Amino acid sequence: MDIDETTRVNLLYNFYHSLLTKKQSRYLDLYYVEDFSLSEIAEQLEVSRQAVLDNLHRSVNLLESFEKELGLVEKTQEIDDIAEKLNQIVQTKYANDKELLKLVKRITKINEM
Repeated sequence: MDIDETTRVNLLYNFYHSLLTKKQSRYLDLYYVEDFSLSEIAEQLEVSRQAVLDNLHRSVNLLESFEKELGLVEKTQEIDDIAEKLNQIVQTKYANDKELLKLVKRITKINEM
């Protein structure tokens, strides 16, 4: 599954924001979460547009390096895929097994959090 850059950065940010400095988090939050323009961020933080752009690039690269080392986004997506396949199998082959259905629903609910 290919996802656009904004969605990917938001996923990475959700997983790794606590590893960033407050400044890095602020820039990413304003740009990717709050959808501020570069100019709006520059004005609010009293820096140049270029400073905003440089900080965003560095911060996104840092998020990507965290993912490369830890792989939490990839592992979570893999777990989601397995849970979905498991749900399909249980629905088609074991639809009468109430206990198994309950467990699969629980796994699906946990993955949606």
